[in-house]
Amino acid sequence: MLEGLDETAAARKALAILAEVELLRWTVPHAFGGARLDGLASDRDVSVRALCAARAELAYRSGMLDVMFVMQGLGSYPIARAGSDALRAEILPRVASGERIAAFALTEPEAGSDLGGIALRAEKRAGAWRLNGVKTFISNAGIASFYTVLARTSGEPGADRDGGKGSLTMFHVPANARGLTATRFEVIGPHPIGELHFDGVEIDDAERLGAVGEGLDVALATLARFRTSVAAAANGFARRALDESIARLKTRKQFSKPLAANQGLRFDLAEMDARLRGAELLVAEAADAVDRGERAVKEVARAKLVATETASWICDRAVQHFGGLGVKKGSVVERLFRDTRALRIYEGTSEIQKLILARELVD
Repeated sequence: MLEGLDETAAARKALAILAEVELLRWTVPHAFGGARLDGLASDRDVSVRALCAARAELAYRSGMLDVMFVMQGLGSYPIARAGSDALRAEILPRVASGERIAAFALTEPEAGSDLGGIALRAEKRAGAWRLNGVKTFISNAGIASFYTVLARTSGEPGADRDGGKGSLTMFHVPANARGLTATRFEVIGPHPIGELHFDGVEIDDAERLGAVGEGLDVALATLARFRTSVAAAANGFARRALDESIARLKTRKQFSKPLAANQGLRFDLAEMDARLRGAELLVAEAADAVDRGERAVKEVARAKLVATETASWICDRAVQHFGGLGVKKGSVVERLFRDTRALRIYEGTSEIQKLILARELVD
């Protein structure tokens, strides 16, 4: 389906497939042109349960389908949450149809988990904003139609005692804005990603998302809404790896008998299945809690931590079960091994999830 295409062509084809079957509508609230939720969540929000169901199935089949699906939501959700009515009407129905490609721009060379370190600066001049700085590790860099960008509007990077609250503002920046350039690079799980360079990019105040100084709240609300779906994608990758392992061990013979006859390898499959089921239950618990409007900080942190770490372990075991073929580029389990690794880093590293969970338990 997407084999043999370069990253850009594969990404665009994946988006077209998702649009054709109307899956992208689940990344946008119903009130702004998205799918009808039928009680799953407020019409002005997206359903985390729906996101998780979709990502688990998409990741099972294709990492590119999964990333193109979620980026439509992650990149557009700040507009749904904090954009003007005019901006919502212009952008969100076109995100739901696949006409516009979204991207979410938070990370910088010196600001990852600590958003208080954001240095890209937005200065207001005569009713407009001028942006200067760099964003990095931005998915859909170079192919996006627009970026939702977190920028510093006051203070200095790292100087905020409250991690940037009151100092950061979110903006919608069209990809064709003068002074904005994208530089692509490669990562181990291939998809369009790169750096964004803002050199005096000027945008109207109407592109501001929310009040000045409330950008951190918008960014954190976006991450809170979508973080559980990262865990769901991890489960999708892990489920495919387990199925591949089962098929391999049942058909591959060594010493005149299938590998599945080996008790040690049977124990592997049993543990893979049990760990995966535990991760799936944690994701279901977290998604349901978020959709009900609960704070759900512990539930989301548990799901993200356990599912992503479990997926990496399961995919590693699948590679081992395939032996030499497991590390041959182009094999399914080799791809899954690469696809799962980044999940333990983006949208909150495993270490950050542990800190969040420990804080909730102790404080």
